Amino acid sequence: MNVLIKSATIIDESSKYHLKKRDILIEKGIIKKIAASINNIEKIKEISLPNLHISQGWFDSSVSFGEPGFEERATIKNGLKVAAKSGFTHVAVNTNTNPVTDNKSTIKYLKSEASVNPVNLYPIGALTSKCNGENLAELYDMKNEGAVSFYDYKLPIKNPNLLKIALQYTQNFDGLVQSFPFEKAIAQKGMVNEETNSTLLGLKGIPALAEELQITRDLYILEYTGGKLHIPTISTKKSVLLIKEAKKKGLNVTCSVAISNLVLTDDVLETFDTNYKLMPPLRTKKDTKALLKGINDGIIDGITSDHNPMDIEHKKIEFDHANYGSMGLESGFGALNKAVGTENSIKQLTGLKDTFSIETNSIDVGNTADLSLFNPTAEWTFTEKDIYSTSKNAALLDCELKGKVYGIISNKKLVLSKV
Repeated sequence: MNVLIKSATIIDESSKYHLKKRDILIEKGIIKKIAASINNIEKIKEISLPNLHISQGWFDSSVSFGEPGFEERATIKNGLKVAAKSGFTHVAVNTNTNPVTDNKSTIKYLKSEASVNPVNLYPIGALTSKCNGENLAELYDMKNEGAVSFYDYKLPIKNPNLLKIALQYTQNFDGLVQSFPFEKAIAQKGMVNEETNSTLLGLKGIPALAEELQITRDLYILEYTGGKLHIPTISTKKSVLLIKEAKKKGLNVTCSVAISNLVLTDDVLETFDTNYKLMPPLRTKKDTKALLKGINDGIIDGITSDHNPMDIEHKKIEFDHANYGSMGLESGFGALNKAVGTENSIKQLTGLKDTFSIETNSIDVGNTADLSLFNPTAEWTFTEKDIYSTSKNAALLDCELKGKVYGIISNKKLVLSKV
């Protein structure tokens, strides 16, 4: 693939061209030249788009596609197409499949289905066999097959000794353990954030304590064992403070936030729209303010779309019975960019690469072209026609967004979305 990118503003703090507008010549997937102006002598394909910006390719640490087992929600092929058109060149895929991704054969299957694709798929292996929380899965074998972390998706590790053993064991091969911050004994049958709105609406509440208690426990265990711990999708003010203190102690802990928890509050629940039934639940304005501060202060390491397509049978029903989850890839950049600004958005969309051992390629001559292309100032309303996924359960439907994705260049391929 040969392509000439014209007049693109580069957003990449690791590059000497950061914040500069340049032409970029790419030949066979390698950046061959960066200059103020490059003549297209060979008449190769040109990309010239309004207010074009480029950055290192984005990484989403929590994506669900359904396949195998739930292809009606999304297939791997369609999911990767959605990721590409949403600006992501790397995605880590969760274990909520059937069968569960808990051995090297299932890891191998995911990788084979995603081979020769513009988007790089990184399987997440289950921490426990069948995600039942009882016995550790084949962690070492899955790591050797390509698993980038170990996580029972949205399921808490109930047994503290199991987490202790996992953190100790994975140090032998530099494994990354994820622990979902949710104490079921506190949450009970709650569905939404326990606060004023849950009381007014008559919906069973999940206290912030359910998240914070689990994080406190996990951090104590990490301090005892060592190892690498990632806490996905935190959502409360105190969670940010707990992780801040842990990092001050020098613990090897990282965390992420789902975009929906960053830009929405539980005020939207008054419509009883099941697209807002999420896990973790939408919290209060004081929580979203604390999460934004956590981003600005560098406590939060990365943002995830927490993309989780859901078929209509499990979403368009009574609120009590609906499944948790929302799609997020298509609206991810526009929502995040509006909330935190362009440079901060790019930091958050690439910030977890090191944690998950994802290769980084700065935008410099001689490096592999792994790029996301976008317009950070385009303002638009996210509607159903903007959804590339087969499922349509989007919490950010009808939201005003800022920033439009043009596409990606990755693995010697160019993918452009409709602009």
